[in-house]
Amino acid sequence: MPFPREQLESACGEKLCKSETIKLRNKHIGQACQLFYRSDPLKIVRGQGQYMFDEQGTCYLDCINNVAHVGHCHPKVVRAGCLQMATISTNNRFLHDELVQCAKTLTSKMPAPLSVCFFVNSGSEANDLALRLARNYTKRQDIITLDHAYHGHLTSVMEISPYKFNQPGGDPKPEYVHVAPCPDVYGGNYKDKDHPNADMAEMYTKPIRDICDQLKAQGKGLAGFIAESLQSCGGQIIPPEGYFKAAYDIVHNAGGVCIADEVQVGFGRVGTHYWAFETQGVVPDIVSVAKPMGNGHPVGAVVTTPEIAEAFYNTGVAYFNTYGGNPVSCAIANAVMRVIDEEGLQENARIVGDYLLQQCREFKYEFDIIGDVRGVGLFVGLELVKDRETREPDTNAAHWVVNRMKQVHQILVSSDGPNANVIKLKPPMCFNQKNADEFLLAFRECLSFLEKERNGDQLPASNAANSNSTTSNGESMASKAQIFERQERLIKSV
Repeated sequence: MPFPREQLESACGEKLCKSETIKLRNKHIGQACQLFYRSDPLKIVRGQGQYMFDEQGTCYLDCINNVAHVGHCHPKVVRAGCLQMATISTNNRFLHDELVQCAKTLTSKMPAPLSVCFFVNSGSEANDLALRLARNYTKRQDIITLDHAYHGHLTSVMEISPYKFNQPGGDPKPEYVHVAPCPDVYGGNYKDKDHPNADMAEMYTKPIRDICDQLKAQGKGLAGFIAESLQSCGGQIIPPEGYFKAAYDIVHNAGGVCIADEVQVGFGRVGTHYWAFETQGVVPDIVSVAKPMGNGHPVGAVVTTPEIAEAFYNTGVAYFNTYGGNPVSCAIANAVMRVIDEEGLQENARIVGDYLLQQCREFKYEFDIIGDVRGVGLFVGLELVKDRETREPDTNAAHWVVNRMKQVHQILVSSDGPNANVIKLKPPMCFNQKNADEFLLAFRECLSFLEKERNGDQLPASNAANSNSTTSNGESMASKAQIFERQERLIKSV
């Protein structure tokens, strides 16, 4: 749906100077709401594709935004949302086609028998509802979660998120929540280097079996097991082959149901499959989805089996969500899924992801600070260590890299994991090989400085204004020209 040029330019313009924005935020926004790059936060005023622009027109390559799944401000997604908003937006207790079409498309992407949808507004809501479904179906309370997991910010899901409740000041873990180790074979409880010939899937699922046995001995039963199909906040963890098959078998034998949290990794990000759980050849009982589903618009869903949905219905308590499944949200989600298919973004994730992983693994031969490179599709983790033999995490190096990539190279990455030493890459799915090469060149420059620092040199300050940039004034002007061209295309394309 086209907008007049002057309206777009006005929307993209800075309404307050950055210092005033910071002043108002500090005054009116809770301090617990943290910013990226807290010492020098970015003020982002617009986005396009895999790029974001600050108030000065500086263009940043976005390598972390798995919410803008098909690219910031994708014209087809924007148009679908605007058109539906201009038509009607109401709750899903009225019939509307966008809702049923969204449910049909979403379930068509799932393996049988996952065929029934409940629509919500966020990943937190999706996981909260998934817990309700599991507990209602099994008539039990106890849940198994994984260490370092994050499932959302509602009270119910904070209780199953060690990533949050293990922090200083976090609420104590309820006794009905049981934590199994994160299946991290590089830096977890059981390391592949310490057990070279072991079945790592068996080692990491034994604690799940032990929890089930303990519950049985106590006269209790298990409601369910919830896990991110690939742990993101835990440090971009790729479970060992066979892990989820073994875990699901244990849980089902204990009478529990299995919940796959696909909030961060679904919708084709892994490249080889549409859902990350499919990479392990399993079928969950309940799947929660959100973030990428709306490309920045708040929309999510829970998909489950007819049996679990019928048990929920038989309680006699109607499920109603004012905004969940509204026509605008569903129109946007439908557009996102169409774009993924029409533009081959799942295949792009596979091809570009394979290339990126291969090139990053080459760094291991050149830089000792690279301890591990892992990932699948456009979900990549680069673990920085002080010593490869001990695998001691290098948190300070990761923090320095994140800041230098932003300030010197205008590339946005983040770090995470239990020791915040894993550089995370989860870019929009339109991220291409040229973007990968841009990241690789900048990351190599950072690694080179870190290698010199280990040999006694001093690290440069990560201040773009004062750093010795590798680009000349002429190249800078060319870069700015490209930014303006992209802005022009943005205005014309919507």
